[in-house]
Amino acid sequence: MALDASILFQIAGIGIIVALIHTILKQMGKEEIAQFATLVGFIIVLVIVINGLSDLFQQIKSVFLFQG
Repeated sequence: MALDASILFQIAGIGIIVALIHTILKQMGKEEIAQFATLVGFIIVLVIVINGLSDLFQQIKSVFLFQG
């Protein structure tokens, strides 16, 4: 697991795209769909973060338990 900024850029990109979609849908009067789009974006980012944390804990486990 290497520390790279690509994950941060992915999360920022998703945030920008979701914010644009939310704004456009809210301007069109479709606030419920805008909230749903925001929720979907949040879930996608949450999955990315959980995968990153899983990799981190796996690496910590391998370091302290001396397992490959």
